[in-house]
Amino acid sequence: MPRFESVDHLREYRRQLAARLDPKQPQVLVCAGPGCLPMGSDEVAAAFREELQKSGLEAKVALKECGCQGLCARAVKVLLRPQEIAYQHVTPADVPEIVEATLKNGQVIERLTYEDPETHNRIAHKADIPFYKGQQPVVLRKLDVIDPESLDDYLAMGGYRALRKVLGDMSPDGVIEAVTKAGLRGRGGGGFPTGRKWRICADELDEVKFIICNGDEGDPGAFMDRAVMEGDPHAVLEGMIIGGYAIGALRGYIYVRHEYPLAVKRLALAIDQAREAGFLGPNILRSGFGFDIKISRGAGAFVCGEETALIASMEGFIGEPSPRPPYPAQQGLFGKPTIINNVETWANVPEIVNMGADWFAAIGTENSKGTKVFSLVGAVNQTGLVEVPMGTTLREIIYELGGGLRPGREFKAVQTGGPSGGCIPAEFLDLSVDYDSLQSVGSIMGSGGMIVMDNTSCMVDVARYFISFLYEESCGKCTPCREGLKHLLFLLDEIIAGRGEMAHLDLMEELCAAMSSASICGLGQSAVNPVRSTIKYFRGEYEAHIRDKKCPALVCRPLLKYTIDPETCTGCLACVRECPVGAISGIKKEAQELDQDLCVKCGLCYEACQFDAVKVE
Repeated sequence: MPRFESVDHLREYRRQLAARLDPKQPQVLVCAGPGCLPMGSDEVAAAFREELQKSGLEAKVALKECGCQGLCARAVKVLLRPQEIAYQHVTPADVPEIVEATLKNGQVIERLTYEDPETHNRIAHKADIPFYKGQQPVVLRKLDVIDPESLDDYLAMGGYRALRKVLGDMSPDGVIEAVTKAGLRGRGGGGFPTGRKWRICADELDEVKFIICNGDEGDPGAFMDRAVMEGDPHAVLEGMIIGGYAIGALRGYIYVRHEYPLAVKRLALAIDQAREAGFLGPNILRSGFGFDIKISRGAGAFVCGEETALIASMEGFIGEPSPRPPYPAQQGLFGKPTIINNVETWANVPEIVNMGADWFAAIGTENSKGTKVFSLVGAVNQTGLVEVPMGTTLREIIYELGGGLRPGREFKAVQTGGPSGGCIPAEFLDLSVDYDSLQSVGSIMGSGGMIVMDNTSCMVDVARYFISFLYEESCGKCTPCREGLKHLLFLLDEIIAGRGEMAHLDLMEELCAAMSSASICGLGQSAVNPVRSTIKYFRGEYEAHIRDKKCPALVCRPLLKYTIDPETCTGCLACVRECPVGAISGIKKEAQELDQDLCVKCGLCYEACQFDAVKVE
């Protein structure tokens, strides 16, 4: 890789690179994203490497371990190009057949293709799979195409073309104006307009300014930022360099949590490659502008996703938020003006420069422009990463992309925005997914977590789960958040244990009002959303727990009662063998008895019974 000394040098190298690449060359792209790695994608890639060598195709077929291919429920995924054949649930044992049948003879292996959950029809080509058809990838566009450790791959897909354009043709004010005109809003939380934030920082007179990429993705079930950092790290770097040029910063930092070692490795490699190529360092492309990036590791504290807590952590202090103003754009890292945006926001910046502000602004809704990446998880048939235009409805995401719910299950709610998001009921399935619409029903966009729940979920238990998480993750600095979460958790525990009172609902709503108005940072202010939304939309479940001492979803153990129906029980003793406390007794081939005083309500007998003799109510 040469060191690019000018814009023209980069343009010429890109032309030579395009001439070397054969668009018809067969490619095997093994997904190495967050969903496939734990399922053995590295073993699948190793099997391909060995089999291609055995068959003499090593020089003819390009093998790449790429970023997330999206449909995580079907791991391990393999994409064969240029035919765009998508194989799923691939194991190392399948590799010889794929090489022989598909790579050598052009035959599709039906059993490895996508199976529609409703029609059971097989679909071989990626573009025809419903999960992909409704998407509009912008940030995820390159993830399943490039080797994230290859700078050449990134350049071949148009990488650093935006940087070349910015340094050659645009002023810093022109970049800020383009981002503002595009309507890009921060993808990591409250959706503050990115261009406005950059303008505030650029107008500060301090000569020292910083850029920070917030890669501290702490939401349970969320992996959008991780997938981008692991699958397209140069896009993050390019966006940050452009942002540094726009506001006049000379230094950038990527704050990544310690639990993302592969993201750290890929980012570190990308930074080294960018330095060697002349995209980082002094006098980039002989423009007179210099900028460099370092990685800062976090220790996994959820509160450090908040800007001021993140800054405190980077400065070596306890990760606790500070009151604002002053805002980081005015007084941030080491007291200097600092721009903080999350991974997805930075990855959007090169696309805005390349395609134009008008192009980006034409996607989405009036107040929420562009696309949004979501991690779709929970009770849907097809979990994974999706990227859709702002304004797409919840129904479209859950039923068209996610393939609906599993057989026999009914949709109950979807939680958006991570632990601090609200639970949205079925009546709002046709709600437009954008910042304003989600807030109107008591939820938030957040970083893009989307958890789907069915009729087996207890909404009181769901609220308790998220409040428990937030209680553990609260820094405890301010009283409203520290004490409010503690008391909300206590009241939810009382209700689940059958000791709840109707007055507790009013008390919880009072606590929520105090926390949302008086907490220092967004964690405490938004932590009330799971409780507020579940009380508002699922009050009947709370009342059933309190008045009837019953859990309609059969989830809360203290309110459950297991019995054995003597008419149905065959005396097979399966329940006796599973009971951990010896609460079930009887003679073989005769009805068993369950001692309620000994029963710990674990449910193992219910799961073990093959004759529907164990009842739960």
